[in-house]
Amino acid sequence: MSERDQDAPDILLDSSASRDDGEQAPRGAVVPTQEYLPERIYLLPIHNRPFFPAQVQPLLIQRRRWEETMQRVADTPHHVVGVAYVGDAGVDQLGHEDFPTIGTAVKVHKAQGEEQQIQFIAQGMRRFRIVRWLSKTPPYLVEVTYPKEPVDAEENEARAYAMALINGIKELLPINPLYGEELKQYLNRFSPQEPGPLTDFAAAITSAKGPELQEVLETLPVMARMQKVLPLLRKEIEVAQLQSEISEQVNAQMQERQREFFLREQLKVIQKELGISKDDRENDVDTFRARLEHLTVPERVQTRIDEELDKLSVLETGSPEYGTTRNYLDWLTSLPWGVTSDDQLDLKHARTVLDRDHDGLNDVKERIIEFLAEGTFKGDVGGSILLLVGPPGVGKTSVGRSIAEALGRRFYRFSVGGMRDEAEIKGHRRTYIGAMPGKLVQAIKEVEVENPVIMLDEIDKLGQSFQGDPASALLEVLDPEQNVDFLDHYLDVRMDLSKVLFVCTANTLDSIPPALLDRMEQIRLSGYIAEEKVAIAKHHLWPRLLERDRIAKKRINLTDAALRQVIEGYAREAGVRQLEKQLHRIVRKAAVKLLENDQQTVKVSVNNLEDYLGAPLFRKEQVLKGVGVVTGLAWTAMGGATLPIEATKVHALTRGLKLTGKLGDVMQESANIAYSYALGHLGDYGADADFFNEAFVHLHVPEGATPKDGPSAGVTMTTALLSLARNQAVGRPLAMTGELTLTGQVLPVGGIREKIIAARRSDLFEVILPEANRRDYEELPDYLKEGMTVHFAKQYKDVARVVFD
Repeated sequence: MSERDQDAPDILLDSSASRDDGEQAPRGAVVPTQEYLPERIYLLPIHNRPFFPAQVQPLLIQRRRWEETMQRVADTPHHVVGVAYVGDAGVDQLGHEDFPTIGTAVKVHKAQGEEQQIQFIAQGMRRFRIVRWLSKTPPYLVEVTYPKEPVDAEENEARAYAMALINGIKELLPINPLYGEELKQYLNRFSPQEPGPLTDFAAAITSAKGPELQEVLETLPVMARMQKVLPLLRKEIEVAQLQSEISEQVNAQMQERQREFFLREQLKVIQKELGISKDDRENDVDTFRARLEHLTVPERVQTRIDEELDKLSVLETGSPEYGTTRNYLDWLTSLPWGVTSDDQLDLKHARTVLDRDHDGLNDVKERIIEFLAEGTFKGDVGGSILLLVGPPGVGKTSVGRSIAEALGRRFYRFSVGGMRDEAEIKGHRRTYIGAMPGKLVQAIKEVEVENPVIMLDEIDKLGQSFQGDPASALLEVLDPEQNVDFLDHYLDVRMDLSKVLFVCTANTLDSIPPALLDRMEQIRLSGYIAEEKVAIAKHHLWPRLLERDRIAKKRINLTDAALRQVIEGYAREAGVRQLEKQLHRIVRKAAVKLLENDQQTVKVSVNNLEDYLGAPLFRKEQVLKGVGVVTGLAWTAMGGATLPIEATKVHALTRGLKLTGKLGDVMQESANIAYSYALGHLGDYGADADFFNEAFVHLHVPEGATPKDGPSAGVTMTTALLSLARNQAVGRPLAMTGELTLTGQVLPVGGIREKIIAARRSDLFEVILPEANRRDYEELPDYLKEGMTVHFAKQYKDVARVVFD
């Protein structure tokens, strides 16, 4: 503030600008005046909306920018200043060219200076037109004229417009009482014979945008001005009516809800007084007690439930402990205590279900029938743990579902693969936020019986982390001696899981902890030969694909020869999952042909199979022949496979053995044993005893990118070395498997079924097996043994006798 301002009072101008009759005009009212109007006036910009003549309204301006202008106005005898609408032009960027030609001359009343702003009441007087700029920099000074406002219409027409404006204003004021009762009284002083001020007032009370109002201000003929203002007024009335309707609807809804709330509260009080209603706590208690009426709850569990119900009845419903206790009781009372389903121990029905759902797997079916027969005499099959072991895609999960259907039991499956938290098995402590029971309790609750069939899928892929060891937690679940009193951490009461039939699945046994594996009865699913895959595709896979895609069977004709070619050339794995994918590809491409070519049927044969599936992924395996080449048999997680082994003499500069083929530690040991045995017994088998003394031998197992390991190739490697030393090839298609000791003993190996299937797949119908595996071979189904010639060997000399006569 300047020195001059510090000495001056806050009111820069005196109050001599009040009306002569002593009545103070209300805010926003129209005040007709005949005051003196100077020819030169100072200018002030306004930004929000134009100021209209005969309008009274407070104005606020920046002190820093316009203080000198206001001081000069105060020094004039008339106290008149011109205000002009400049829109969004910034104060600092404002120039004289931003001012419009027409503005409003106002008289300044009660100007007061604050720290940053100056406030005064502006009384509108007349429109002015800028004739000449006397000062183009603040304070702006202009020379003006006051144009006339002609009524350029007949008296009746102008009167009609004026009456329409008065009626519109009166209609607007009740629904938007912004201007108060004083404006209504002031409005009564207007006369239709003075339409100019009336039109300006009507425009001033609308919420139209600044440019529209400036256009009204610049319209001098009163009739044209009324024609512009009347639509703006009608629009304002419509908006105000809509806002009023919205407010009424909102208020009505709120009142209705309040009314409903009060009525409901009164109804609750009345019902409680009459004893015909209960609060939320009593409802919860009654609900939990009603659940237990038809259950046989063990005494120790019933005691816990009664204690929790007593606690619930005294807790406040809004307390956190109430919610925790209520959830706990909800779980306890939702479990099927004492509810069991009757087992359907009918072997004929079981065979029907297994044969309907599965082709092949005859040994697995027989093992399941034996298991059910034992349960028939025992009267119960609960408490047992079956472990289905086999490659991916052989139907382990579906076998478990078939077992449940054969028994007439409920079935529940969940995967434990990758599970790292033992709380998934045994539940969380109730003290934790979001605590829940374990998967076993959740399964019992969902199936609603105590004796379901529960499948634990992928049990060989259990994880282990800092949160616990789920495999160890499963010991209590699966051990028949312990699961009678299984304790879930959340429930904290003992549950009897001995009636549950657990069925587990795994691809391999290596990663299953021995303590867990010891509690399971193993059933191996070794995979399918081509004939079994053909039957599975015909009876299950192909019909299911067509039904899923809603394509009639007769529209896609897949020949038997084409189906067998799909199996041999595109899906040679032990399971049928890849086979199903290839058949699905055929269905998709056939569907495209049916639609694009408008065909009724499509035939898929051997001749056009490559159009659907491309070139075969597998060619028929050619059995390697020659000196030092012998075919072995191996087991993999995907099933059986042939394993050719080659031996050759590299040079005679030094003796030695080189191994390639990405062999594991066990196979490298087998190769060294075979080399040592052959080196020490060359003379016994008709070879030069000094052959290896000056021979550097290279032993190779083809498909070098595939890791290979396991104790079953010792016999094969020894035969390859002897073939090299004798310079005599194996003269016929022959495969062998077995492990060898340094003394020539042939040790038993595993995976006999898979290896026989692999031999048949490669058209190798003569096989050498260890004598100790004779029982495993004899237990194979007849269709696998048909046409096979099998030699059993105790000592390696038995192998040499068969191979080299």
